[in-house]
Amino acid sequence: MPKRRRGVPPPPPDPSPAPATIDYSLSFNEIAASGAPGAMDFVKNHGLHLLLLETPSGFAIFCLCGAYIHLPDAIQNIWEKFATYGSASKIIWLCEFQKFDDKSSAINVGTGVNEQLTEMIMKWRRPGQKLVVGKPEYKSIIETTLGIPCLYDEVVMEVMWGMKHHMNRFVPAEESKLPKEDNLAMSQGLRMFLSRYGFDIKPEMICNDIVSAAAIVFRCDALEKDLYEHLQHLGRYLKNMFSDDVRSKLLDDADKYKDLVFPIGCIGNYKNILDIKIVRNDTMDELASLVKVARIKAEPAEVPEKLACQRSLGQGINSFN
Repeated sequence: MPKRRRGVPPPPPDPSPAPATIDYSLSFNEIAASGAPGAMDFVKNHGLHLLLLETPSGFAIFCLCGAYIHLPDAIQNIWEKFATYGSASKIIWLCEFQKFDDKSSAINVGTGVNEQLTEMIMKWRRPGQKLVVGKPEYKSIIETTLGIPCLYDEVVMEVMWGMKHHMNRFVPAEESKLPKEDNLAMSQGLRMFLSRYGFDIKPEMICNDIVSAAAIVFRCDALEKDLYEHLQHLGRYLKNMFSDDVRSKLLDDADKYKDLVFPIGCIGNYKNILDIKIVRNDTMDELASLVKVARIKAEPAEVPEKLACQRSLGQGINSFN
């Protein structure tokens, strides 16, 4: 063993590898076997997170299929799950709703989480289960006072947008209306999707019809992509299945196999793609009309502001002259 010279510090140890992260696209068995931190808790809780939703008069606890908010493209895609109540209710459902006499005392930095809200959360939470919250301060307070790991990020805000979009369906016992600033909130993913098709949408223009039409276009795009990928995969499989000589002979003798080959599957996929294109194009026309109407309705609110700016500008020019 070579001797180390005096005064020379030993080499630093090899850095330990970063801990593995959960691949939420895998099956429960594969996630459990991955050894990633939190993997066993996720599986033991059947992939469900709890979600704490603040309403105008209280709080509600929901169960959420957690994998959807952890997928790599969730910020672009999760909005589509909340385009309609029917699609949203497949991945999130109400556990309990309670009204609070004083919501400000239920959770705050000074006093933490009060007894009523604590009991409500603990009633539904299972060991190791994460809690999704709609405010960064709620995350900090609950983690500090209750020791429950919480989730809050841009994707969570997309989910909260969807919950508020269907508040009256998700929490039918809530009789109060959302404040105006919550109604004007807009999904980032929806904004990005509409922008990709050339629609410049302001939050005040959003309505259920626009969201629903956008979701149909989104689903048509996804279906068309899947069908194209299926046909490409089939083509690659057949290409690798035969040598160049065999493929050449098959093409030369194609007439001999006309009655032996049934192209129903490929033709069916091709027809499906055509049908999807028709639905998407029709829905795009409808979406364009809806956006046009929404823009016209939003203009009256903008006119006084424009006139005020013009008057102010005119006064400034006159005073300069």
